[in-house]
Amino acid sequence: MRKHLAGLAIVALASAAPAFAQATYTAPRTADGRPDLQGFWTNTSLTSLERSAQFKDLVIPADQAAKLEAGRLAANIRADAPTDPNSGAPKKGQDVGGYNNAYVDAGLHYATINGEKRSSWIIDPPNGKIPYTTSGKKAFDDGLHFVRNTFDGPESRPMAERCLVGFGSTGGPPMINVMYNNTYQFVQTPENVLINVEMNHDARIIPLGVANTEVYQWLGRSKGKWEGDTLVVETTNFHPGESLRTFFAASYLLSPDAKVTEKFTRISDSEILYDFTVNDPKLFFQPWRAEMVFNKSAQPAYEYACHEGNHALPGILAGARENEKLGMANYAEESE
Repeated sequence: MRKHLAGLAIVALASAAPAFAQATYTAPRTADGRPDLQGFWTNTSLTSLERSAQFKDLVIPADQAAKLEAGRLAANIRADAPTDPNSGAPKKGQDVGGYNNAYVDAGLHYATINGEKRSSWIIDPPNGKIPYTTSGKKAFDDGLHFVRNTFDGPESRPMAERCLVGFGSTGGPPMINVMYNNTYQFVQTPENVLINVEMNHDARIIPLGVANTEVYQWLGRSKGKWEGDTLVVETTNFHPGESLRTFFAASYLLSPDAKVTEKFTRISDSEILYDFTVNDPKLFFQPWRAEMVFNKSAQPAYEYACHEGNHALPGILAGARENEKLGMANYAEESE
């Protein structure tokens, strides 16, 4: 996990980034003449994939955004305060909490795109919601119910819990921010683009030009091409085990036959505009499209180590076996 002070530096840089690039901006070039996307970037933000019920529209009014951001800053300051040593031990059965705030880097600002504070990454449908069909929503709900209530063995647990990929949809595609480890490193050659994801050090290798897309991989099979100054990446053949991407209220489902089209355009010295469209007729009644901004990171990626697989997972399964001995139901309110 990133150290909290480093995360604050990233947030400060992100919030200071220009609202949107001018049409006259010319991106720096690599040795082969392509726009240079290389370096460390972050999508840390209070903006989420889907629109929260607290917002009516895509654009958050400036005064409302300022008030919400000030509230988040105040909450962060309170959470960073040392624990009162005289508070005593928690009462029996009381939730003792999870991460200390120092380990969380969820951002202090909503994303600014085209000069607007955005309430969601999704811009189409206009309501900012994933457009599940009735059967698609049932498949999603059934999948969540399964992972939150099934503890028979490691195979029934989410991939992130087994340290196979990052939780949520950090590796993507599409690549979605979570509560920490939202840094990405881009590396380019004339033949490939590498996106190294801080979360779980997932690595996406994107061949430019002809690519074998027939094999199913955790993050799908990608192929890229340059269209002017925009890198366009198409990804298909997602591994079935990565269909359900769980991150609390930001969980969602893709079928292995989904097609994700991503567009990366460097729009200023400190921003990459990330535009993506998800097409999956098995689950959605229309394709859905989103815009995100990656801001230049003040820090490199943190060396991530996933301990869920060798610590949390055995504990989860052992706890389930103990519940079974006691005749208790195995149930989890939330699961990542």
